[in-house]
Amino acid sequence: MARTTLTRTVLAAVSVASLFALSACASDAGGEPAGGGEPAGGADDGVITLGFSQVGAESGWRAANTKSIQDTLTEENGFELKFSDAQQKQENQIQAIRSYITQGVDVIAFSPVVETGWDPVLQEAKAAGIPVILTDRAVDSSDETLYESFIGSDFVKEGEMAGEWVAEQYDGEGFKAVELQGTTGAAPAIDRKEGFEAAIEGTDLEIIDSQTGNFTRAEGKTVMEGFLNKHDDIDLVFAHNDDMGLGAIEAIEAAGMVPGEDIKIVTIDAVKDGMQALADGKINYIVECNPLLGPDLAEIAKAVIAGEEVEKRIVVEDLAFDQESAKEALPTREY
Repeated sequence: MARTTLTRTVLAAVSVASLFALSACASDAGGEPAGGGEPAGGADDGVITLGFSQVGAESGWRAANTKSIQDTLTEENGFELKFSDAQQKQENQIQAIRSYITQGVDVIAFSPVVETGWDPVLQEAKAAGIPVILTDRAVDSSDETLYESFIGSDFVKEGEMAGEWVAEQYDGEGFKAVELQGTTGAAPAIDRKEGFEAAIEGTDLEIIDSQTGNFTRAEGKTVMEGFLNKHDDIDLVFAHNDDMGLGAIEAIEAAGMVPGEDIKIVTIDAVKDGMQALADGKINYIVECNPLLGPDLAEIAKAVIAGEEVEKRIVVEDLAFDQESAKEALPTREY
């Protein structure tokens, strides 16, 4: 019953077109610890108790992602949601997951802060008979039996889409670029960098500096200020998310330059603030990363509890926007 939605793209100057079909602390309570390979929680009364550990609240994208999950996994939809905010710390997520295991929830879902270091706690969930669903970000584990499914975007493809547009627009102009990376060790940071670099290989675009801005607007501004102080020949910024790109805009404007003109900006996410900056000409291109994962998570959780087979990898729908298509999309934008 699980569905895989292939990536869609809006090419520059072309309207959106489908190619194929985006903080509360963990509450106490609810059920006894699971045992004997069977989940113990609210499933027997038809209510699925799901413990979710969120990365944090570092960006507009994350806020939209949290809202989608909280708005979907409701009592009316057959769920009791236990939600925790990890504040971008892996140790907080591990603690939350262990708390959910102790509480005996039916399903655990989380968006990993970083890719590595999850096997021990996921082994504990497996031993307790509690299925795990990954959302947004993957884990680096050789044992795929530790989780049921991963729902999220293809981050490598997102980086490729951004790089392909840059190559199409600016190859041959000798552009020098700086890169605002996401959190070190996080799947989107690793994969978007990989995809972008692969797409511009063979062009004369050169990445002259690259540093993490931790997906936040404040750090994006700070890092961009450093880039501007260090380099006087920056032509383009590739930011791994909109918030860092918006921070870069502030730094560029403070330096007396015009973002989108003096320095081109390409970002990933397509949240409202980023889309507005694109419509205003301060950002030049945005690849979407769809945050509305709540419905997919609910669907997969219900299937897992029902004993149905689910797909290991579910790719959500992503688009890409130039200035004109951003203007078209903004009036009905959900996030």
